[in-house]
Parts: sequence; C-alpha cells; structure tokens
Amino acid sequence: MTDAVVHIVDDDEGLRQSLAFLLESVGIQALTYPDAPAFLAEFDPDEPAVVIVDVRMPGMSGFQLQEELTARGYPAPVVFCSAHGDIPMSVRAMTRGAVDFLEKPYEPQRILEVVQRQQQDACRRFTREAARRAVEARLAQLTQREREVLRLVVEGVSSQMAANRLGTSVKTIDVHRARIKAKTGAESLGALVHDILTHRVLV
Repeated sequence: MTDAVVHIVDDDEGLRQSLAFLLESVGIQALTYPDAPAFLAEFDPDEPAVVIVDVRMPGMSGFQLQEELTARGYPAPVVFCSAHGDIPMSVRAMTRGAVDFLEKPYEPQRILEVVQRQQQDACRRFTREAARRAVEARLAQLTQREREVLRLVVEGVSSQMAANRLGTSVKTIDVHRARIKAKTGAESLGALVHDILTHRVLV
C-alpha cells in the first residue's frame, strides 16, 4: 500500500500552506482545506490518510468534524492542532479517539515525526477496514434465516442444537450451512467464523 496522504483542515491559510510545504519537502503528499465542509465534500474515504485538523474553525469545529468522521466509520488517524490548546481540550480530543494534539506554531521536526508515524498506522487501519468491509459484503448475500443459522455457528452450536432452537430439522440446518459456505465463498464455516471474529463483524 502506498504512503497515506495527509489532509490539512485549517481556516488559517498561511499555516495550512506552510505545513503542506513542509510535508511535501520530505515527499509527503498533502491536501489542504479551508474548513470542515470543504474537506467532507472532497476527501476520498477509501484512500489511506492522516487528518490534521484545527480545533477552532468557523462553522463546524474540529471536534464536530471528528464526530462526523467517527459516525461514518472513517479509520484515518486524527491529529488535532490549536494555537489555544489547553489540557482539558487535549484530553477531550484524545478520549474521543484523536492520536495526538499539537500546539501552533508547529515545531517542524516534531510534526514530521508525528505525521510519519501516523502514516504507517493509517495504512494498517485502512487495510483492516477494507478487510472488515469485505467480510460484511460477503455476509450481505445471506437471507435472514441464514444469518440466524450463522450466528449459532459463531456461538459454536451444533446442527442438532440449532435445529432445536430454530424449530426445524437437522437436514434443513445443514442445507443452510452449505448455502452460507457457498454464498460467502468460504473455504469452510470455521474459516468464515475466524474472519467474522477477527474483523469484529456483526452477523
């Protein structure tokens, strides 16, 4: 996977352009946005990325943007920055999932270290998210009854017990199990269960 792009969301044009220049001087691709709505309208949610966002911006704040990205399931690491940072503000950012909180003006070496470290994490996050979505897409082909059977498989319930719980025959359960395997393209139901548990997918 290629290096993650860096999105800089800041209403201070001078600061966002200088940061972009700093990052690009060491070969890091940086895209800039004057506010949160502009970023939400333009970013590619499937492209590995790190988001650097100012806390205080007109309209949608950095915290509100973080909440929106979390609601969308966007896995990019979020780094907050502020010229008016304080401990409560940084604690709020970190408890909501931010990976770092930097004060302006930036110390060049410090922010380069943070960005390069988060680029590596971003690639891992996006790889995991792509795998999770792939498992969800496979399960989306199942009927409601097949999902019920699969939930019991995940619980480790035998065909006989599943038949008793669902009020049907063992033969019918086995037919469902075979269809689940075929529809999801799984090598085995055990392998499918492993994927579900590994990627924390709800059945």
